[in-house]
Amino acid sequence: MAQQQINIKNRRATFDYEITDTFTAGIVLTGTEIKSIRNGKASLVDTYCVIDNGEVWAKNTYIAEYFYGSYNNHAARRDRKLLLTKKEIGKLIKASSDPGYTIVPLRIFINDRGFAKMVIGVARGKKAYDKRQSLREKDDRRAMDRILKNK
Repeated sequence: MAQQQINIKNRRATFDYEITDTFTAGIVLTGTEIKSIRNGKASLVDTYCVIDNGEVWAKNTYIAEYFYGSYNNHAARRDRKLLLTKKEIGKLIKASSDPGYTIVPLRIFINDRGFAKMVIGVARGKKAYDKRQSLREKDDRRAMDRILKNK
């Protein structure tokens, strides 16, 4: 049975932020939420992470309601707890306490064992000129690929 790879990315995060460090966290989900993620019905737009009482929470994550879910269906934009080790949470607390740094989700994927995981990153906001520079680099890479492909 060929399993479809689920990889839901937050493309806006790499454009708006400079990622300095990444962590892979488990997500506490209900049954209908994992089924929706396996169908690819999730989005990380406008999602952010906060640390509350030593726990990391993903706020505003959109996971569509499961089509076949009954009265047990979940709320689409509820807060979801992320599972990290104490050492990793300590690093996140230290990094996010620096001015200008925040924690943003980068992608959701299903690992080999079938568990949903979220990659989060410690990020610093880019200035307008940094964004223009990254757009320029992206265009240059695209042009180089086009030239190499035509040869």
